[in-house]
Amino acid sequence: MALKLEDKKVVVAEVNAVAVKALSVVGAENRGLTVGQMTTLRAKARKEGVYLRVVKNTLARRAVAGTSFECIAPALKGPVVLAFSNDDPGAAARIIKAFAKDNDKLVTTLVSLGGQLFKAEALDRVASLPTRAQAVSQLLGVIKAPIAKFVGTLAAPNTKLVRTLAAVLEAKKAGQEPAVA
Repeated sequence: MALKLEDKKVVVAEVNAVAVKALSVVGAENRGLTVGQMTTLRAKARKEGVYLRVVKNTLARRAVAGTSFECIAPALKGPVVLAFSNDDPGAAARIIKAFAKDNDKLVTTLVSLGGQLFKAEALDRVASLPTRAQAVSQLLGVIKAPIAKFVGTLAAPNTKLVRTLAAVLEAKKAGQEPAVA
């Protein structure tokens, strides 16, 4: 059923509002997917905070105009479902990649991150990006490492002294003369 002009304006405005705030977008050809499969994909996307929308290419081009995803406009061909990541740049890529494993009719056509358009092969790289929690923990580990090493270096002489005294005490208890190094 064809959309009326007012309905098209609403769709464009909705997708544009999401695209302005999104961190990444993945486009996939959904030709041949059943309604049940698309419903499953939408449910998984919603659960992960990914905005998923099947939209006509002309409307999608208008919606992404003026956003960092304007670069995807020439790549919009055929029936495409767009998945926008709102909180985590790799979330949409992970959803599409996982769903495409079981459904070979979902074929990735484009990936865009940071205002750059990548080929579909970049899906694996984007999907492997750490989540926000993982990135924060990695950053904290990097920050903590020099401090822990510094504290270990400061404590080393005291630790060596305690070990030496403990060895002398053990040697005296055993009735042996302690070896002096």
